[in-house]
Amino acid sequence: MIKPIEDIAAKLGIKAKDLVKYGKYKAKLFPDRIRTEGKERGKLILVTAMSPTPAGEGKTTISIGLADALNSLGKKATASLREPSLGPVFGMKGGATGGGAAHVLPQDEINLHFTGDIHAITSAHNLLSAMVDNRIHFDGACGLLDSRTITWKRVLDMDDRVLREVIIGIGGPLRGLARETGFDITAASEVMAILCLSKDIKDLKERLGNILVGYSPDKKPVFARELKADGAMTALLKDAIQPNLVQTGEGTPIFVHGGPFANIAHGTSSVIAADLALNLADFVVTECGFGSDLGAVKFFDIVVRTSHLPPPDACVLVATARALKYHGGIKRDDLEIENIPAVEKGFVNLQKHIENLRFFGVPFVVALNRFSSDTDEEIEKVLDLCHKEGVRFALSEVFNKGSEGGRALAEEVLQAIEKDEHNFQHLYPLDMSLVEKIEVIATKMFGAASVAMEGKIRRRIRRIERNGFQNLPVCIAKTQYSLSDDDQALGRPEGFTMIVTDASLSSGAGFVVVHCGDVMTMPGLPKIPAAEKINVAPDGEITGLS
Repeated sequence: MIKPIEDIAAKLGIKAKDLVKYGKYKAKLFPDRIRTEGKERGKLILVTAMSPTPAGEGKTTISIGLADALNSLGKKATASLREPSLGPVFGMKGGATGGGAAHVLPQDEINLHFTGDIHAITSAHNLLSAMVDNRIHFDGACGLLDSRTITWKRVLDMDDRVLREVIIGIGGPLRGLARETGFDITAASEVMAILCLSKDIKDLKERLGNILVGYSPDKKPVFARELKADGAMTALLKDAIQPNLVQTGEGTPIFVHGGPFANIAHGTSSVIAADLALNLADFVVTECGFGSDLGAVKFFDIVVRTSHLPPPDACVLVATARALKYHGGIKRDDLEIENIPAVEKGFVNLQKHIENLRFFGVPFVVALNRFSSDTDEEIEKVLDLCHKEGVRFALSEVFNKGSEGGRALAEEVLQAIEKDEHNFQHLYPLDMSLVEKIEVIATKMFGAASVAMEGKIRRRIRRIERNGFQNLPVCIAKTQYSLSDDDQALGRPEGFTMIVTDASLSSGAGFVVVHCGDVMTMPGLPKIPAAEKINVAPDGEITGLS
């Protein structure tokens, strides 16, 4: 049964007077009000996965179940998770609050508007967009900004493919200067990334001011601070930057804050929430988006490099029998049918993710997330393959059994933290050129033989370097369904050439985004979106939002 948020906060030593309540069951926390002096920081556990099927492999469910299981073993544990975006909620995936016996509450409120953070981010982003076009309107062609070089788009927290490319300002001079632009989904906004990487309000304002919006007529970069937009944007985000506290179905305190996409942005919840959690609990579980090639690599080489969070003390690599079959060549409609040869064939994908985590030198456990359709024979095959690979392994049954089904995984993770060697290293030094960083990621993490890009992309990258941003880490934007940039190349692609299609500077967030293949920063709804299944009963109860 869901408990008052004051009771949940008390488990972490947070007093009721330090909560800003949003109803009975959720609250915001202001870290500077909460006393954590003298407490040893907790251990950080990062949950990642193999390359997923389109339905996902249950990282959030396992993260929640693992936190519950650690508490059931007498540990003081919590988790720091991302906020759901309305795009996936109404699109392909549906809700993002876990599932079965491992979920966070209140589910419907978290999946929908929650505490308004994503709406605030949308507003702050679009305020800057409006100020950019306002400056162009009043300054004309010879002002601060060259309208042909504007890089700042608009955002919407929804999957809407028709907004990817739009023309604004048509209809005469009173409607502004006509130009081409477009919309991204809010989870892909640099403002979202900035909020999730900022340590406090001061850092947030500075990063917002550093946003590149375009170039001047003499080709110099123009930043948001030059439009005097950073103050108003910070005002819109002053509450959104504060972490949110909720609970699991078993009463474990859970932080849910921020939600950058991992196939487009860096893919983890806010550093301010995770840092606070580490100061309040002995173990903190956090997840990163999609496979190790995306979320984990970005956590290690972008998030850890902010210095606000330490390298993880251990990782959990989520696998499923159905994902192994998917990468073994089985069609989506047949993934629930037993197929031992396909499991064995698809194991090459999991092997590559194992190699990726081994490179970073962090202890890890492979967690097989059990689905009801999995047979004992398939589970035994995965166990055998993992043993041959020499990795720690645990079966997770948190969906059906809650904390009881996660104790084997929790115990294995505790053993990995206590006994396994920890020799963390970054993938590349920051003084490498941007092209060299791209090549290192592509060859070492994705398995590419080479990287190709048109001359105009190389020139764009060189301009970023000339403007003083060579020492930033690289954030690869690509499909999550393959280790390569081709979502049809399943298993373990090798010998391929990774195609770089664009590059852009996220100077406020502190990384360079490199687009590969056909990745979209504004998704579209599937043929049968999850929104079609959602309804509201006369008493207000929402159904179909899983």
